Amino acid sequence: MSKLMRSVSGIRGIVGDSLTPTTLLSHVKAFLEITKAKKIVIGRDSRPTGEAISTFVTAFCRLAGTEVIDAGLSTTPTVEVLVTEMKADGGIIITASHNPVEWNALKFLDRNGLFLGPNDVESLFNIADQGDFKFPDYTQVASSTILKEADDIHINGTLGIEFVDTQAIKNKRFKVALDAVNGAGSFILPRLLEALNCEVVPIHCTPNGKFPRGAEPLPENLSDLSKAVLEHHCDVGFALDPDADRCALVDGNGNAIGEEYTLAIAMEEVLFQKKGSVCVNLSTSRMNEDVAQKYGCVCTRAKVGEINVSLQMMQEKCIIGGEGNGGVILPALHYGRDSLVAAALVLSWMARHHGGPEKFVSENPSYFMPKKKFNLSNKPLSSILEEVKVEFKDWEMDSRDGLRFAKNKSWVHVRASNTEPVLRVIAEAPSENEANDLCKRVEQHI
Repeated sequence: MSKLMRSVSGIRGIVGDSLTPTTLLSHVKAFLEITKAKKIVIGRDSRPTGEAISTFVTAFCRLAGTEVIDAGLSTTPTVEVLVTEMKADGGIIITASHNPVEWNALKFLDRNGLFLGPNDVESLFNIADQGDFKFPDYTQVASSTILKEADDIHINGTLGIEFVDTQAIKNKRFKVALDAVNGAGSFILPRLLEALNCEVVPIHCTPNGKFPRGAEPLPENLSDLSKAVLEHHCDVGFALDPDADRCALVDGNGNAIGEEYTLAIAMEEVLFQKKGSVCVNLSTSRMNEDVAQKYGCVCTRAKVGEINVSLQMMQEKCIIGGEGNGGVILPALHYGRDSLVAAALVLSWMARHHGGPEKFVSENPSYFMPKKKFNLSNKPLSSILEEVKVEFKDWEMDSRDGLRFAKNKSWVHVRASNTEPVLRVIAEAPSENEANDLCKRVEQHI
């Protein structure tokens, strides 16, 4: 049996194996108990198991006395926005994000549309494991409402962001290729782009949950999008993950430049208009530090995980932040990673700079950033980390989330994944040889 993954990202597992009806119900009931929710929003991605799980969870919530607003097929950021717009007490998103199609998951949101914090998550898991639940009688069964305008609310909110120059984008009449990996963004992203007067070339925009490429929008998975950009002479290509909280870029030359560039470009568009502090996670490219420095702004780092970045952004009153996996967080709309926000800010940058992502690449310092993951063998993680400490004893160390070592403009981060049973090793350096060497120095201890 596979392992159920439990973290600040919620619970996720293989349906029918580690993710069973019993598991779903125990964690949903625990969520309702710690939030005291009387009204929640539920949305799902396009996975074949999503509708059945949504129906199952919705019925359970109603029997527990909690009203459900059903957003149907929705992106993760759409549900996050809806929680506050509908004045709900929380939300549940049924999506395993970038995991393969046999996986599914529950992501839990509080009344602010944020993922539950570490303390609430720990309480939720403890209650779920105890399994001692109380239910109301039949007179307390709650209602369920289908929210047909869910996408409209999110699109209109994005178009109203002060940092998005909608008129400048419309005047450019960009041609945009979009690869939605047949996921939750298949309908909403084309609608946003069309509202911005873009001509859309859709790639894999049939939300049937059959992922035609690797679910993550990594360069090696974007050959179809690169081909479409070249064949249709597009200005840019956007690539999403199945729940559409991440957005990666293909430039106008058909090059998949990597998901790290999305946040850096979005950040420059915001800081050009309004200075403020920014926050990224420990595994995000130092390009963002360069952009912040360019505008005289402070860039800090948080533990990996959307909620960790969001909470630090709230504490430091950051104007923008996010994660280097293509996840842009803009408090002007909400505190979640959002592919609609990312696409709109990138297009606004393009309109202002009269060029595509390739222009940003050519005008800014470049770094090499290998991202590797390893299955943990019989060797304990603690032993691996102790050996790596010795390996990098002369480097500045951050131990908040695994171990991160930095020196000059290079760094390497070693940590257990929140979403997969693997060890992640990410490095960055000005040269490819140095970046790869950093990963090798870690790998020899795994």
